[in-house]
Amino acid sequence: MKQEPAAQKSPRASPPSSLPLSEDDDPQALWIFGYGSLVWRPDFAYSDSRVGFVRGYSRRFWQGDTFHRGSDKMPGRVVTLLEDREGCTWGVAYQVQGEQVSEALKYLNVREAVLGGYDTKEVTFYPQDTPDQPLKALAYVATPQNPGYLGPAPEEAIATQILACRGFSGHNLEYLLRLADFMQLCGPQAQDEHLAAIVDAVGTMLPCFCPTEQALALV
Repeated sequence: MKQEPAAQKSPRASPPSSLPLSEDDDPQALWIFGYGSLVWRPDFAYSDSRVGFVRGYSRRFWQGDTFHRGSDKMPGRVVTLLEDREGCTWGVAYQVQGEQVSEALKYLNVREAVLGGYDTKEVTFYPQDTPDQPLKALAYVATPQNPGYLGPAPEEAIATQILACRGFSGHNLEYLLRLADFMQLCGPQAQDEHLAAIVDAVGTMLPCFCPTEQALALV
């Protein structure tokens, strides 16, 4: 997971020299894996989409956001992928074809790289319905080398930060809750203990921050 003044300045992401192809090896087709705001709002044209997961990575709210879900004074918290041998991250893969490829990459370079601080990485995506037919996909990952990287923090501290931040794409709390909703739709096999712990922490804190009516207005 867009319009605030001081955008975070980050180098443009460079797509890999060999882009991941679709399952039919069409050189004009590409799969793009989303695991944050892309799961509910890709905002680019695509030909197909599939829910599924990537192995070897865990999702973490370790990237700071001074544009989409926060500001320079109060950076929000958004997700990135952490290499984890035992990890599994659920999301959505979108297939783009023909002219969609260049348009999607152009759009995502601004949204994820220039404004978000993310770089590109090739991952292996396993569709929920056909996990025995994995796909190569392009993912946007924020590494510790980018200036917006915040790194680990207790889930309670992350929850406090999320409750306090808003950017031009909306409140940071909306980002958290939409991601949690997506995980519920994936079914009981989709687990994310880090995400669940932050949602639980928010649930204990929210009444202290504002009445229920105001809380609902945030999202």
